[in-house]
Amino acid sequence: MVIVTGVGAAAPSGAATTHTVQLGESIQAAVDAAKPGDSIVLAEGVHHGSVRITTSNLTLRGQGEGTVLVPATAATRADSACATAGNGICVTGTAAKTVDGVTIRGLTLSGYKKNGLWATRTDRLEVRDVTAEKNGSWGLAQERSTRGVFRNNIARDNAESGIFVANTIDREGGAIDTHGAVIRDNTLTGNRIGVTVRRVRNLSVRNNTISANCGGVFVVGDETKPWAGAMTIRNNYIFENNKFCPGNSRLPVIQGTGIVLTGSEQTVVRNNLVRNNVGSSPLSGGIVLFQSFVGAQNVKNRVENNVLVGNKSADLANRGTGTGNTFQRNTCEISEPTGMC
Repeated sequence: MVIVTGVGAAAPSGAATTHTVQLGESIQAAVDAAKPGDSIVLAEGVHHGSVRITTSNLTLRGQGEGTVLVPATAATRADSACATAGNGICVTGTAAKTVDGVTIRGLTLSGYKKNGLWATRTDRLEVRDVTAEKNGSWGLAQERSTRGVFRNNIARDNAESGIFVANTIDREGGAIDTHGAVIRDNTLTGNRIGVTVRRVRNLSVRNNTISANCGGVFVVGDETKPWAGAMTIRNNYIFENNKFCPGNSRLPVIQGTGIVLTGSEQTVVRNNLVRNNVGSSPLSGGIVLFQSFVGAQNVKNRVENNVLVGNKSADLANRGTGTGNTFQRNTCEISEPTGMC
């Protein structure tokens, strides 16, 4: 591997290169100069601006939480589609060619008008050891993508979801198969919703710690085909998500929701510890099955082996008319309807 200091030096042809970006230098220039297999390493401290990645198999990494990306100031602003959209880091493929194998790790994304990280049309994106905080919409988000891994991140105090994975955000359509996307070992606090997975299939949400949001985990589907679902939500610790969030055109007021399924099929909710999520919303409770905003019901979901304590108005709630949903071997005190504990 060849080490290159600064953004203008060239490396021998065919060698993997590490581009080091010091404070005040352009991260975008280093990314634009990089080739597949290269790494861009950011110095510790505060970097101003946004970064757009369109090359596969790049690694962008900092020195840990002390490497911070914030929006550009008037003095540092550069023309960038990512910056114009209000995002911190964008990983952007096309319909003809996805961006594959990009790794983002060891840095903080703070205070962007829209999203800390926005990814579209990617495969095997890995986001690890990243803190996304105080962003105006989502902390870490992707759409139209497959096999993404979001691991060991912190998403806190973002206006919408801490982590958001969706089929697409700009049109209606059936759920996409993520081919095994993973959301695990993350800490999600102070957001509107900790994790939202919307109109997607075949992924896992596991081993996350989720607290102090309005809602913990939302699985969101609708009447389009294929339905959302065929996923696993397991081994998460979800507690005291009691922040109050007003309703909108799609959802009622959110407060005190641990895990909610809306319009999902064949989702397994297993081995989660869900406690003290308290509210008076139709979505409030430990684990709640609720119809989607267009009236789609939950079908053939399995809720099993969960421990639910102190959730109100219920630990387990089936507030829809969907069929084939089962509740087995859960430890709880109050259910709606009664008899599921």
